[in-house]
Amino acid sequence: MINRILIPDILQPVSHYCHAVEAHGIIWVSGLVGMNFDGTIPENTKEQFDIAMKDLDTCLVAAGGSCSNVVKVRVFLTDINDRTIINPKRIEYFGEHKPASTLLEISALVDPRMKVEIEAEAVIIK
Repeated sequence: MINRILIPDILQPVSHYCHAVEAHGIIWVSGLVGMNFDGTIPENTKEQFDIAMKDLDTCLVAAGGSCSNVVKVRVFLTDINDRTIINPKRIEYFGEHKPASTLLEISALVDPRMKVEIEAEAVIIK
């Protein structure tokens, strides 16, 4: 069975997708950005990343998982130098659970004010 998850309390998708999908113990979390539910976007990368990570956690929990189930993350930054700004939050969130990871610098996100996006895959052992 495929469980498509839309979470009413986080920013709604800007296109035809859902926040997360869970099937057979695998969770895919769509890209999450640093925009608040009310549409505001903080100016700095750290605050944007904090929002995206909070929403990532919300999606994982809604799908039956947690940070310890994450096996892969992808982080997209509009400025690769911001890695040092977001890395402490990643370490705090994942702790001893180190997922595989990809970090990419990209030219832009869907809104030019956005600086960071994160997506993840997780596995729930049933």
